Amino acid sequence: MDADKRSLITPVHARVRGRVRFRVSGLYRSQRLKQVLEAALVDVDGVRDVQANILTGRLLVIFTPAASLADITAQIESRLGSRRPRKSGGRSEPGRPRFRVSRVLDGFAALVREFSSARPRPVLGMTADGSVPSAAVSEKLQDILAWHYMPLDQLILHFGVAQQQGLGSDEVGIRLQRYGENRLAAHEPRSGLSIFIGQFLSAPVGLLGASAVIALLTGGVLDAAVIVGVVVINAGIGYVTESQAEKTINSLAETGVRAVNVLRDGTTDVVPVEMLVPGDVLVFTPGSYIAADVRLLNTHNLSVDESALTGESLPVAKDSGFKAKDDTPLADRHNMAYMGTHVTGGSGRGLVIATAKATELGQIQTTVGEAEAPETPMQKQLDDMGTKLALLSGAVCAGVFGVGVLRGYAWLEMLKASVSLAVAAVPEGLPAVATTTLAMGIADMRKHNVAVRHLDAVETLGSVQVFCMDKTGTLTMNRMAVVAAYAGQQAYSVTEAEFHGDAGTIDPMKREEIVRLMQVVALCSETEIIATGDSPELDGSATENALVQLALDAGIDVQELRSRHPVIRTRYRAEGRPYMSTLHPSDDGSFLLAIKGSPEEVLAMCDHQLKDGKQVRLSKQARSAILAENERMAGNALRVLGVAYRQLDEDKMPRKTGQLIWLGLAGMADPMRAGMDKLIAKYHRAGIQTIMITGDQSATASAIGNQLNLSQGKPLQVLESSKLENMDPALLAGLVKNVHVFARVSPAHKLKIVQALQDVGYVVAMTGDGINDGPALKAADIGVAMGCGGTNVARDVSDVVLEDDNLHTMAIAVRQGRAIYNNIRKMIHFMVSTNLTEIEVMLAGIATGLGQPMNPMQLLWINLVTDIFPGLALSLEPAEPGIMDRPPRDPGEAIIEGRDLRRMLFESGTIGVGTMGAYLYGLRRYGSGAAASTLAFNTLTLNELAHALSSRSQYRNVFGGQSLPPNPHLTRAILGMAGLQAVVSLVPAARRLLGTTPLNITDLLVIGAGVLLPLVVNEGTKPAAPEEPETDDTDEIETQYTVSNAAPIEKEKAN
Repeated sequence: MDADKRSLITPVHARVRGRVRFRVSGLYRSQRLKQVLEAALVDVDGVRDVQANILTGRLLVIFTPAASLADITAQIESRLGSRRPRKSGGRSEPGRPRFRVSRVLDGFAALVREFSSARPRPVLGMTADGSVPSAAVSEKLQDILAWHYMPLDQLILHFGVAQQQGLGSDEVGIRLQRYGENRLAAHEPRSGLSIFIGQFLSAPVGLLGASAVIALLTGGVLDAAVIVGVVVINAGIGYVTESQAEKTINSLAETGVRAVNVLRDGTTDVVPVEMLVPGDVLVFTPGSYIAADVRLLNTHNLSVDESALTGESLPVAKDSGFKAKDDTPLADRHNMAYMGTHVTGGSGRGLVIATAKATELGQIQTTVGEAEAPETPMQKQLDDMGTKLALLSGAVCAGVFGVGVLRGYAWLEMLKASVSLAVAAVPEGLPAVATTTLAMGIADMRKHNVAVRHLDAVETLGSVQVFCMDKTGTLTMNRMAVVAAYAGQQAYSVTEAEFHGDAGTIDPMKREEIVRLMQVVALCSETEIIATGDSPELDGSATENALVQLALDAGIDVQELRSRHPVIRTRYRAEGRPYMSTLHPSDDGSFLLAIKGSPEEVLAMCDHQLKDGKQVRLSKQARSAILAENERMAGNALRVLGVAYRQLDEDKMPRKTGQLIWLGLAGMADPMRAGMDKLIAKYHRAGIQTIMITGDQSATASAIGNQLNLSQGKPLQVLESSKLENMDPALLAGLVKNVHVFARVSPAHKLKIVQALQDVGYVVAMTGDGINDGPALKAADIGVAMGCGGTNVARDVSDVVLEDDNLHTMAIAVRQGRAIYNNIRKMIHFMVSTNLTEIEVMLAGIATGLGQPMNPMQLLWINLVTDIFPGLALSLEPAEPGIMDRPPRDPGEAIIEGRDLRRMLFESGTIGVGTMGAYLYGLRRYGSGAAASTLAFNTLTLNELAHALSSRSQYRNVFGGQSLPPNPHLTRAILGMAGLQAVVSLVPAARRLLGTTPLNITDLLVIGAGVLLPLVVNEGTKPAAPEEPETDDTDEIETQYTVSNAAPIEKEKAN
């Protein structure tokens, strides 16, 4: 194979039988080439699947194990061979068959040339025959090529634009019609109808609906009405709660920038972002929003904040003359700027090469749309239980109906009894109680400024085993701040202008060298101060803003300082001059030369330093100490600047800068949010693995990871994203279990990491705030976005939104999720065991010929009274002590395990014996009829209310034993339902509806014995409670956002 083919098509993995992966040049971001490759190969014999990934530029071919690689490649070659352009020469030697993989690669190479070559075209969008396509197909005609790699003159010819004039108005209209508006598809919120319908899509509700239909067909109109009422109540609760959550999320979306500066017809106009077209020339100034993907035409000290797209904390310096390679990562393309980012400094112009869906942001949105949101553990468990209950219900109905008919009962009577048992087999209170429990969890989260999009998201947080946390804006504050200083031969850590040294906290305004340092950095700065009340806004680069903010926080009136010492001359950083200098008039008639820049370069120009308020000569030892401190700061991932000054007699910049007075070092970082190290420790105690995903370099990422103790005392494992490119998914799944930090990560890598963790079997949470987090947030089991500083993309696809950007509240959410799952298990234990009792009692009466212990209306009443309200009260149990000192549950664990079912059968059997005892007493005393049924009805109702107390814990708790926190909700529910039962037993109309008779003193004693004895037996057979662990402190939420005193975070030396 010749070198040209190798540069286009490269096999990267063919060792696994049944699959081969290729790297395809030109496939990156090329939707058209992806479609052509998949269409050409998908129906090849033996090929099971073909996947072309435009985010990684890889082509994966999966084929049947029975077929050999040689056979598959031969068929692919045959299929693609007809697409190769004919070439003269190059014939293979006769009798020397070529290796078939090489032949198929030849076919691939020809196909890639056909669809990914960047040939100059005089008119954008013109087809091969010179015709202009219609608007209906225009979206497909925006080529997604390696724009960063193409020569600039070729690009200008490709888009047919004069860079000094821009597009003409007529041409803009044509292109706007051809390519459509520069608008991304808006997030479609769920409609009220879809939310309401979703409440009925569960197995228990379906079973109840079927039971209601049968009851209606057999004349049980009232029975059907009661069943439907329970279902509608459940649906109403779910609808109101989810609708409110959806409104909360939608209200977080903010209106973004709507207009930008564009060069058209030779003049700069303000144009709505939707009206941009490929070929437009954008004009950039500090603060400009970049509304489309552009190739930079010219730049002047241009820097762009790409943190929302790439995760890089520091602004990126842009250079229109940068020579990129075909495979240069997005974050390193210094000749490009992308939609959704902002200009932080400098100026420039850029040629629009992509709008709307063709932009990098548009491709990410497409990826978000393709990522599938998995079911939560609770959904999986309840679906499984619903299936089992459906089978049980069907078996019970068929069994009772068959036994009854064989015993001579009328078939219609037995059909009604079977329907009643079907209702008894399904805990119809379960959907309402589970929904309301999760809704109350949402309400509790709202108190802590956590907006939950879905009812089950809180529960899912409780089962999370791995937290993938985006660094920028999530762990850190996404802004630069001075966190360290070195002045007067003393090192200080800095927190909100508080200087902490070896001797403790000092007042910086009492140290002349520190005051002078802050004054110099405030004067030698392009940052503008915009007065907006008590807290002025700073307009400038992130680095200079941090330095000026330090002076402001320390109490220096920077505006007054600048008015007394205005800038006369400025000498900017340049090639070979890695520092900035400004000249200012002094109060004594002399002139102040202020300098900041590379510490080594600035120090080399100094011969004195300011120490203890005095000018002293710089000794060799002092220079060595300063350089050592600079290296220490840089090693801690700080951006370090040196500061110096000089007094001059005239208002001219010296030709050669020298004889400076050294002031000190200022170290800056993207500060972590307060208490992050403690928060990570909480997650570790709870058995949750924490992984940081960042776009930073490995050195920076490693410093943060060690600071947060992500590895829990073990060696920190950092993996760069470049190593993910060619990594087989199976190998990646094996590695992710041991990696603590992923560095230099792209959007596609984040998604791949989350999916690899899920493939291992973890329940994964992903926190983030940027555009680049969107795909991973949606694919994660639970996506958590920032509400204040986060982007709309992140918020729209997340499950949980932190409205105040306080990640500490997530510990509360985890705790709440665990408590909710435990409480729902208690509630299910209670409902299933009591409903089993109803089945056992009815089946025993019919099978033994004793008749029906209760009529259908009595069964429905028992379920309505004893299921919903006591079950709901059980779901409000306080969290168990030490719940955050245990590992998360196994997501594969059944919500009802074998030992649980055995215990429920035992307890239901005990309650059933007590109920049947009362029923047998009634038969002996009153004979078959309403009186005996009344005894069974009241005994079973009160038994189930008493069993709610026993269900609070798997350990003894009613008659001594485990001491549980009080649950006033359960107390009120039991007393209230017992009182209601007494009322229906006394009111004649209610007795007629339920078919009951009055009770005497003896009957009440029999009922009491039938309730008390099963409760004593069930409690007595429980194990004793273990020792309670220490109470966790998860409820302590830190809400202050200050710069932490820990080691700094970002690393970038000043050059």
